[in-house]
Amino acid sequence: MSVTLEAAVAAMGATVLRADRAPARLRVATDTRTLQPGDTFLALRGERFDGHAYARTAVAKGASAVIVDDATVDAADATVFVVPDTLRAYMAMAGAARDAFRGRVLAITGSAGKTTTKNFTAQLLAAHYGRRVLASPANENNEIGVSKLLLSTTDDIDVLVVEMGARHFDDIAKLVAIAKPHLAILTNVGDAHLEIMGSRDRLEEAKWAVFGGGARALLNARDEASMRRAPSLAERPHWYCACELDGTVPVSGRVTALLGNTRLLDLDGARERSATVNVHVPGRHNRENLAAALAASIELGVDLEALAAVIPDLQLPSGRYERIALESGVTLIYDAYNANAAGMVAALDAFAQEPAQRRIALLGSMAELGEEAAELHTRVGGHAAATKVDVMLVGGEFAGELALGATRAGFSSERIVPFMSNTQAAQWLRENARPGDAVLVKGSRKYRLEEVVEELRS
Repeated sequence: MSVTLEAAVAAMGATVLRADRAPARLRVATDTRTLQPGDTFLALRGERFDGHAYARTAVAKGASAVIVDDATVDAADATVFVVPDTLRAYMAMAGAARDAFRGRVLAITGSAGKTTTKNFTAQLLAAHYGRRVLASPANENNEIGVSKLLLSTTDDIDVLVVEMGARHFDDIAKLVAIAKPHLAILTNVGDAHLEIMGSRDRLEEAKWAVFGGGARALLNARDEASMRRAPSLAERPHWYCACELDGTVPVSGRVTALLGNTRLLDLDGARERSATVNVHVPGRHNRENLAAALAASIELGVDLEALAAVIPDLQLPSGRYERIALESGVTLIYDAYNANAAGMVAALDAFAQEPAQRRIALLGSMAELGEEAAELHTRVGGHAAATKVDVMLVGGEFAGELALGATRAGFSSERIVPFMSNTQAAQWLRENARPGDAVLVKGSRKYRLEEVVEELRS
């Protein structure tokens, strides 16, 4: 969405050079490779790049103006907007675009499951809104990604689905300030980024900021932090949960519940609606993500029967419990986009249900867990031992703690295989995995475990 010149200058606090040539509306681009004639090029800085070096290139490709925080940048004869900080200017422009947007905005955050929940939600909403839904691509959930999404919307979009990530304490609050969501899903509060946040209390505060702008809360009925903090909300939340088919819903009030894989229940006080469904997504954690997406879709006006019709065809995002059949007859379950303790446990629980001759868990270490890292890895190792895993491969900085947790839980050391590199892990699997075996590949993105998959497929 373009922003009027007046709104852009006011939002950015910009000084304008060669204002007589300024476009009446600014359509922002940050990459000269995708820039279109008439765009305004905004020069971002990163660890390995500086967009200011490409300002003249942008003008040569047709940019009508550039936004910089260095007035000496060579921008040929184009209009120049000089701002104190280009990232802040980008976010301010995004906020101005959001103010002009007339549709509904749904935010999604949490320690785990954000991207999966977002993808499910976008697929479900399409049953009602068709192409009038715009969601964050991939996992573009930081200041740059959210700003890009807000500036990408058009007048024919009815719903924006905005994924929000947090590596620092005030990240969510900053994103809420520009996105101004009407509704917000908090998937859970786990152990992600404890090293950066400093404590669980600060982690909870950081995530809870998604409701700081007054967004209607959609909360996981099995998340302890949400249960504890819900009374602080000004409006009762919309709860969601994934329960057993013959189980009870753990909360009262406004609730959307998946019962097993076959029933969808929507409760609002004395009113009850239900639909028969056919859920194929693996693992209880993914059913919880689906329940969150269903609750949001219901809030946004999608009929239960329309939702039920879409559920059988839902697709997980790439790298999330991705099933890969090798020519050797071995099945890989690649779920190593990223990892925290709750996600590791959830993946192991789902893996325990896989039909296989043997289950081999290749576990890389987790990252950014601070002082609790050793304890959390030991806990994950113990949980792996308690599930139906036959062999464990352990690697990364905390491989020893993963092994320690497993042996403490009674797993024999002969069934634990340490690996020092992804090549070594792939080689062991080539030599030892047999037809009918299933292999879970799970660990932090830091360890690039996709390399194991690539080697086994080559």
